[in-house]
Amino acid sequence: MIQTLEWTDHGVVFIDQTKLPTEEVYVTCTTHQQVADVIRNMVVRGAPAIGVAAAMGIALGAKNSAAKAGDDFAHEFDRICESIRQTRPTAVNLFWAIRRMREKFESLRTQPIAQIKQSLIEEAQRMHAEDIAANRAMGRHGATLMPASGGVLTHCNAGALATAGYGTALGVIRAAVEQGKKIHVYADETRPFLQGSRLTAWELMKDGIPTTVISDNMAGAMMSQGKIGAIVVGADRIAANGDVANKIGTYSVAVLAKEHGIPFYVAAPISTVDLETPDGSGIPIEQRNAREVTHIAGKQMVPDGVEIENPAFDVTPAKYVAAIITERGIARAPYQKTLRELAESARLAEKAR
Repeated sequence: MIQTLEWTDHGVVFIDQTKLPTEEVYVTCTTHQQVADVIRNMVVRGAPAIGVAAAMGIALGAKNSAAKAGDDFAHEFDRICESIRQTRPTAVNLFWAIRRMREKFESLRTQPIAQIKQSLIEEAQRMHAEDIAANRAMGRHGATLMPASGGVLTHCNAGALATAGYGTALGVIRAAVEQGKKIHVYADETRPFLQGSRLTAWELMKDGIPTTVISDNMAGAMMSQGKIGAIVVGADRIAANGDVANKIGTYSVAVLAKEHGIPFYVAAPISTVDLETPDGSGIPIEQRNAREVTHIAGKQMVPDGVEIENPAFDVTPAKYVAAIITERGIARAPYQKTLRELAESARLAEKAR
């Protein structure tokens, strides 16, 4: 399985996703500031992977702390968490991970600093393992929704590279293939950062899963020609009512799917469900550097001085979503009720552990 990120004695190791698919390069971060930069610059991306990276960055910062007194260590821990929090605004897993690491820290405040450091490292490693297990469970649930054969379209990359391993949307596809389903993936290239053509296609080719890359504006034509039997995407944040924030262009795919009578599925862990945000209007949308739009592979594609918009995400209203696949099961409308029930079951399972 692709190692997206890994805790080692030398630091946190990431596959550099900005170099794929032509170069397989790994980056080792030895400070929490380096981890923050890796998240901010999309060396690592994808909501679940960002969450695990955040936890590992916090653990790394704590490990490196030279504080001798408990209060000094607590102040430094706060600064580390804030540094990680400032990286990217949309993926709620980032804030979930920070909150979980804070809760672990608070539960250990009276312990020796060395023990706190070790416990934080173990918590980050536990979150890494839990994410892979959640993705595999998600895959088993979601595979039941995939067609026995034919085309499945996905947008952006919601695979092993977007998680600690196996993937969310691609985990569903992987599980379906493992069950013997004959699936051919259509991967939207996903302008402007090209996660579909660079990352999704790279992953699926490694797995030997038949894949065709299409430009984003070809999706509707593929649907009208009967080449697409289902659509499955990931998510960076899901509001309490089932509105879904995902990579820019997802909304267009969902509207086209509705017009063609094709089921549009979302696969994401419970940690991506934000019950404190009532609907999609409350989800912050990250605005990224205009150069991602103006240049491709270093070559300028637009005239100087033209205005550029570059929102990294859009919001798909819940009415377009046929089902939301999580590690706790499949939610269907009314999402206000079913997502809350799944989140509660996850909370009780965590408490029981």
